[in-house]
Amino acid sequence: KELNFTKEIIPNFYSVKEAVFPFAKFPGVDPILGPEMKSTGEVMGVGDTFGEAFAKAQMGASEVLPTGGTAFISVRDDDKPLVEAVARDLINLGFEIFATAGTAKLIEAAGLKVRRVNKVTEGRPHVVDMIKNDEVTLIINTTEGRQSIADSYSIRRNALQHKIYCTTTIAAGEAICEALKFGPEKTVRRLQDLHAGLKA
Repeated sequence: KELNFTKEIIPNFYSVKEAVFPFAKFPGVDPILGPEMKSTGEVMGVGDTFGEAFAKAQMGASEVLPTGGTAFISVRDDDKPLVEAVARDLINLGFEIFATAGTAKLIEAAGLKVRRVNKVTEGRPHVVDMIKNDEVTLIINTTEGRQSIADSYSIRRNALQHKIYCTTTIAAGEAICEALKFGPEKTVRRLQDLHAGLKA
């Protein structure tokens, strides 16, 4: 009331903010996010759909979304109810799926094609070997608990070194699928036009 805000403004577009982190400049640093980390900047993507906005935000952060190839998926128990939909979307988008045993079992149960690969702790050949051999283009690896996070450190670090898109949340996996469905074409808008649309 004091600021004279009398109604909520609901824009007719989506906005996605993305933080930029300089992980590549610090060899040996684990790129998993923690509460003490600080970004070097932020970017925002705007689009008619969430997928378009997310794709633009990734582009602004200099992250290159893969458009095909091989996706490696390994998720924690809490994320397993969501993994089928993500795997199905990726397959429909042209990806081949590799997964660790527990995740692969769920994907197979849904009638989807998946190839199993060892965790790093299960012996070679394992997923890090695939990363080093440039056999993976996308990684969705969600973890919980100190030991699990520590065990998957080599996945995250090698993904960074080999410039492979890697996410540690299933929500980001879903967002990636929406962005890839949007396609390569992206419109550019002036902030003035977006602001004018809010007043209309």
